[in-house]
Amino acid sequence: MSQISQLLLYQQKDSELLKIEQEIAGSEERKKYAQTKSYLNKASEKLDKLEAQSQAVLKHLDELNKRYAEISETLKDFDHLDDLMESGADLSFYQRNISQLIEKIKGLKAEIAALTASAKETTEEYQSMRKKVIAAQKQYPELQNAYKNFKASKQEESDKITGELSAIAKDIDPEVLRKYQAKRSERIFPIICEIKSDRCSKCGIELSIADKEKVSAGKVVECENCHRILYKA
Repeated sequence: MSQISQLLLYQQKDSELLKIEQEIAGSEERKKYAQTKSYLNKASEKLDKLEAQSQAVLKHLDELNKRYAEISETLKDFDHLDDLMESGADLSFYQRNISQLIEKIKGLKAEIAALTASAKETTEEYQSMRKKVIAAQKQYPELQNAYKNFKASKQEESDKITGELSAIAKDIDPEVLRKYQAKRSERIFPIICEIKSDRCSKCGIELSIADKEKVSAGKVVECENCHRILYKA
């Protein structure tokens, strides 16, 4: 049997294995398992960020409250403004200072209110996500086992095909088989395609003069466009 015939036989049997792999990859068991696993990985990072964000907000809030307290304390110095006026102090100077301090307090109040709302929102988001993560963590082992069991149910059939592929591979040039496996890993399938009217039957590109000569000499060539292995019947 020629190399091409062996390769075609190998590909035909390999398509059965590919079907099983696609069935496993597209199964609900795998989807649910993969989605939960991805969610837990991302959620862990998100929770860390929320916690860090919350700590930063609380620290800033503490600093603003201290500034607010300091300014409020400074305002107490103006409680005896009448006494200062009687002693001949410049009233306009004190009025300007009081106005500036009041504006600072107003600004701090607004900033403190905004930060308090932000801290509350962050805390609520953290608590909500934490509940979801705990629920997902409880469900994860069950989903993982369901996926493992589904894969295991296909293992006997998969092993049988793999054994048949190994037997066929003995009569194929190792270098050609290596190229086949490399393309298989790149998710190219079918890998071996027939040449029709000097063109790749898969993508339609015409063979170069050099490749036409190789094919005429009975050699295996690769499509310059889709990189499949080409043969002429």
